[in-house]
This record gives sequence, structure tokens and C-alpha cells, in this order.
Amino acid sequence: MFTAFFLILTGAALREYFLIVFPARCWDQCAGIVFGLALAGALLASEAQAFRIQLSVILLLGFCIYPFLSGDLETRLRRLLWTLLGGFYVGFMVPHWILLFHRPNGRAWVFFVMLIIMSGDSAAYFVGRRFGKIKLAPEISPGKTVEGAVAYLIGGILFGLVGAAYLFSNVSSVEALALSAALAILGQVGDLFESWIKRACAVKDSGGILPGHGGVLDRLDSLIFPAVFTTTYLGYFHS
Repeated sequence: MFTAFFLILTGAALREYFLIVFPARCWDQCAGIVFGLALAGALLASEAQAFRIQLSVILLLGFCIYPFLSGDLETRLRRLLWTLLGGFYVGFMVPHWILLFHRPNGRAWVFFVMLIIMSGDSAAYFVGRRFGKIKLAPEISPGKTVEGAVAYLIGGILFGLVGAAYLFSNVSSVEALALSAALAILGQVGDLFESWIKRACAVKDSGGILPGHGGVLDRLDSLIFPAVFTTTYLGYFHS
């Protein structure tokens, strides 16, 4: 059920992304969604060597097709680059939540990451609204402030330390502190990264499926980078 749920989210987020970057190009939207889902399937269904083979085939097909599409040279290259970005950003990175869930003690790690991101996001919202004055990245996200970012980091670390103490027996307080800080930072960078894409394409929200909250990608943005980092970290240090 967890795998199916996140694959559905991945498909929905891919659709939103390609509607943003290709608002009037149905073929490019469909090709991008298929590319992203192919990356997700290759990531989840294969061992490392098989994944490299499948990825090579997928990229080779794309690189061979795009030079012969309609439009001038620069337009074709931009379409290819937007497609590659969306495929890897959404199709490859979002399913890392599935990989994380299926690791040993995966449910606890999923809860740990979400606890840090949600608590940090809540702290940033309230502190930013009350005390925020210095803009963090005004060109990308005018509403975010340095004060809110600091609150996000502190809130994420505090809740991460508490969560790690209850969830894990093999994670020291120093490791929990470092992980919490890294995840709190990555959550904010991930949020800004998605905002950067939206600003470049002159849209406010990725979609309207969640009234008052935007689209699926708007809800996933701060969760994508932390999931990739945690899955990779566990693969190296807790294998």
C-alpha cells in the first residue's frame, strides 16, 4: 500500500511538473511523464547494475529522439533539459521514500524524517510570521525569511533528537543531531528548489488538487531531498 501510494503521488507530481514547464505541449507532457515513471520503475525493480543498464537505455532513446523533433535547435534542447530535470527530480527522487520504507526499521526512519520536516516547517511558519524581517531568497520565495529558516533548523533538531531517542537504539545523540540538522536544511533547500522552478515558469502553485495548499508537488517539495539523503546515508552507514 505504501509503494502504491507513493507511485500514485509520483505520477501526480510528474503531471503537475510537466504541465508547468510544457503548458501547451501535450506530446512533451506525455513523454516526460512516461520518462519519469520509467525511471521510477527502474529504480524500484532493479539491482544496481540492472538499473544502470535500464537508465542507459532510457537516456539513449531520449537523446536519439529529441534532435529530430520540431522547433528550432535551442527550443529542442530546452525541451530535452526540462524533461531530464523533471524525470530525475520527480520520477527518480520521489520514489526514494519507497526505498526508505523498505529498509530495515524503515517505518521508523520514515516517521523520523517526516517528524523533522513537519516540525521544522511549522516552527518556520509561526516564527516567520511573527518575527520574520530579513528575506531569505526574495527572488525565489518572497515569503521566506532568515528568522523562519533558523526556527526551521532549531525546531527540526529538537524534534529530531526526541524522535531518535524513542525510535532508534543504534543512533547516538551526536548522529541524531547531525542528521536532524542536515534534514532540516535539505527540507528548506528542497522547498526553494521547487519554488525556483515555479518562478522560472511564472506560476504560483504546481496545481489545485489540494484547495488552499496548491498541488501534490507543493506538498512534496520539502520531503524529496531529505528522503534521498536519508536513503543514501543509511545505505553507507547502516547497511
